[in-house]
Amino acid sequence: MKKIYLSITFILFAAALFAQQQEITVCHTSATEKFAVFASSKEFKASHATPGKYVHVSEEGGKMIKFKCADGVEANGYLIESKTKTNNWILVFQEWWGLNDYIKKQSDNLYKDLGNVNILAVDMYDGKVTNQREDAARYMQEFKQERGNAIVKGALEYAGKNARVGTIGWCFGGGQSLLAALTAGKQAAACVIYYGMPVEDVARLKELNCEVLGIFATQDKWINPETVAKFESNMSAAGKKLTLKSYNADHGFANPSNAMGYKEEATKDAYENTLAFFKSKLK
Repeated sequence: MKKIYLSITFILFAAALFAQQQEITVCHTSATEKFAVFASSKEFKASHATPGKYVHVSEEGGKMIKFKCADGVEANGYLIESKTKTNNWILVFQEWWGLNDYIKKQSDNLYKDLGNVNILAVDMYDGKVTNQREDAARYMQEFKQERGNAIVKGALEYAGKNARVGTIGWCFGGGQSLLAALTAGKQAAACVIYYGMPVEDVARLKELNCEVLGIFATQDKWINPETVAKFESNMSAAGKKLTLKSYNADHGFANPSNAMGYKEEATKDAYENTLAFFKSKLK
């Protein structure tokens, strides 16, 4: 009986230890890694409609550039410079498709509607772009946050030490927008997240130096209401200001090339809130 008792005790101890290790692993899984897991889901891939064909020709003087990164590998970006010199900058982050013409159009729209700002849409995939779900899923899974951080630091250096920086991104880029705001440190002036995976680490969120506007969809199965509620709680615990705008829509609702889920009225309202938020922070 004693041997059986000891065996059961050992099994229970081992199970508890395993559960603890699993909990630790989950807690230390980054927002990027969590979002990349979605790419393995057929349902997640199927929820992203193949984007319609669109060829962007900038009317605002946008052009592709290269800039240096500390890891020694140059990065790409789509740059629109203000007609008058300003230290206001917005870094734009792509969806999982890559830095495509739609993101360039969004960058042009922000530039035109905000004024007095420089826009830099950073290429987080280093030249890879697609309109195929399987490729997009693979690119997102292959993405390394270390490289992403190096790209953002290179973009910040390009903008200059006096730059006041806002960030915005959608889907994959929504999570990158928040991470970039953290990387920007005291230069961060505003952060907008469109249905991206939030950072959960309260200690990390305490390092934020700007307010956040979070735009989410109540029907989103991935960045779902529970995830949003947890983000709100974590931001409160970190002592940071978060403004939430939730819409009766699904993931990706703000992309007009999303034939399945595009919501025109929700997109318009979300964009108006985005403009007002940036204008209040980048004076």
